[in-house]
Amino acid sequence: MSDFGAPPVIPVELQQYNSYVEDPKWQAKFSYIWAGIVAAAILASVPHVVQSFLNRRLFRGMITGVVEHATGKHYQSTGTNDIVPTHTKRRISGVVQTLASTVLWTLPGVELNLGQMLLVGGYLALVIACITMNIDLVTYPNRAGFIALAQLPIVFLFGTKNSVLSLILGPGNGYERLNYIHRWSGRGLFVASTIHGALWIQNHLVWGLPIIGQQKETSGVAALGVLCALILTSFRPLRRWFYQSFFIVHVLGYVAFFITICYHTTYASPWIFPPLAFYGFDMLLRLFRYRIKDATLVPVDRNMTLIHVHNCNDGWLAGQHVRLRVFIGARVFESHPLTILNAPPASSCMPSNTITLAARAVGDWTRAINAYALAEQERLRSEKRGEGEVADAPIQVMIDGPYGGCSIDLGQHESVLLVAGGSGAAFTLGMLDDLVARCTRLGRASGERTRRIEFAWCVRSYGAVGWFAPRLAELAHACAGSSVDLHVSVYVTAACAAEGVPFVRNMEIVAVERPGVMRLLREFVAGPMGRHGAGQKMAMDTDVESVSAESLSDDGCGRLVPGSEPPVWVGLGGGVGVCAAGPESMTREAKNAVAWIGLTRGVELGGVALHTELFAM
Repeated sequence: MSDFGAPPVIPVELQQYNSYVEDPKWQAKFSYIWAGIVAAAILASVPHVVQSFLNRRLFRGMITGVVEHATGKHYQSTGTNDIVPTHTKRRISGVVQTLASTVLWTLPGVELNLGQMLLVGGYLALVIACITMNIDLVTYPNRAGFIALAQLPIVFLFGTKNSVLSLILGPGNGYERLNYIHRWSGRGLFVASTIHGALWIQNHLVWGLPIIGQQKETSGVAALGVLCALILTSFRPLRRWFYQSFFIVHVLGYVAFFITICYHTTYASPWIFPPLAFYGFDMLLRLFRYRIKDATLVPVDRNMTLIHVHNCNDGWLAGQHVRLRVFIGARVFESHPLTILNAPPASSCMPSNTITLAARAVGDWTRAINAYALAEQERLRSEKRGEGEVADAPIQVMIDGPYGGCSIDLGQHESVLLVAGGSGAAFTLGMLDDLVARCTRLGRASGERTRRIEFAWCVRSYGAVGWFAPRLAELAHACAGSSVDLHVSVYVTAACAAEGVPFVRNMEIVAVERPGVMRLLREFVAGPMGRHGAGQKMAMDTDVESVSAESLSDDGCGRLVPGSEPPVWVGLGGGVGVCAAGPESMTREAKNAVAWIGLTRGVELGGVALHTELFAM
């Protein structure tokens, strides 16, 4: 056979685009970029992970969940270990936290702060770039479909409650802090899928091809329809008001999407396995964390129910929450997140073998619990314990967790401001319990620097003060005579009678005033003598059981009961830690306040760190 030489080479500009060869390369590029960003975040979290390991907070409860030890774990104090940071360390810490505070700015009505918006914007820009670069997308719309598949691992990595990433990043980086990436990556997946589907439908219409009929086209349209249902039902109003329906649609929807997308294209299978692995890991850890426990319901009033879960003395951190399921009729099918009110016995001022949860009666589920507790309490009082005794309502519950927690170590800051709105005090009380115990009972064994704590709580009525007043009183008593200056400010935002307000040492109540977090933080960093707000105040520096409106006298300066201010405190520049828990308006104010104070005085103060706990879906 004669040799005609090498075959001719087609010029690049004349070569036909091979979608099934080129588009997977863009999938790989997209995956390398987002994986690199995640790796950078992991490296940045190494100091936090190391500090958590040294403080015995790393992986606490993440694997085994809440546990009960036969004798309980109690860390012994090693004596006072009061570490004063050097000037260089203070300055470095102040600069780092000042830079970090600049990304906290948040706009009203926007769920994301500036840093999160930049991250989401960069992510969506990456998606669009990988879809549109170096391709005639109208002619070859497969690129968008390939990029849609490449986003499935991100959606599940940041969407599962027990995420591998949460374990690696350390305490305080649970699913509730990473979930915004899950939502926006899901929307990025929807955008890419819609581009792919819309262009294919357009091409079929141009060439007169049937859209429904063949397996590939039919399964593709079905997958896009399922994805549309998932996106539409996950919008914020539907997610908050119809959560149970949203959850059912979400679980059934992604199963249907996986099935239809695998029928649509054989290229989907490799991208299905990582999400299944992430979800399987989540389910496995949940099996280790589920606990069925005896509990008692204590209705403080018709607006608050305390739930004491017995035989629990380890496996959680202060500020974490569990998902609770109560065995009451049809309510057994519902589980809701509730913050743990107390710190574990190892770091609590009031050690006990119980977990205490606070359920404010604001929804159908919490109202049903409160009504059941009141009815059961009345029944037990009349049948078993006599008319004059108060009986708690026994019940069985299932807990799943713990989850979440504080992303900053308050013990590393010399000044700590805790701000709460309503039942958000459950989070700040747990943090206060842990912090006071570490600074007093445990003798600053881990080098805690905290000297001054301001606990600010906004409530609608004087009666709400009684929800947590006994715990506040115990914590205030623990600080008496110690090196920790604790001041409690309660702001009653509705005009009502001041009757039967419990006594708490060093507490003042400000009537008919809802202060901004910016004002609270400014007064706090100015020192104790800068704390003078408008409104009618009553100070609790005298040993009385309760204060009523009739027993108060005005001293001419707006203070109803005279009390002495704590002594002027001089800080060592160890930084300011701020925790805010409550409605979105409060957490947004806290972010903006810390961003402003950190930018203007961050280096001087040694840095201002923030953790917010939003009580919303």
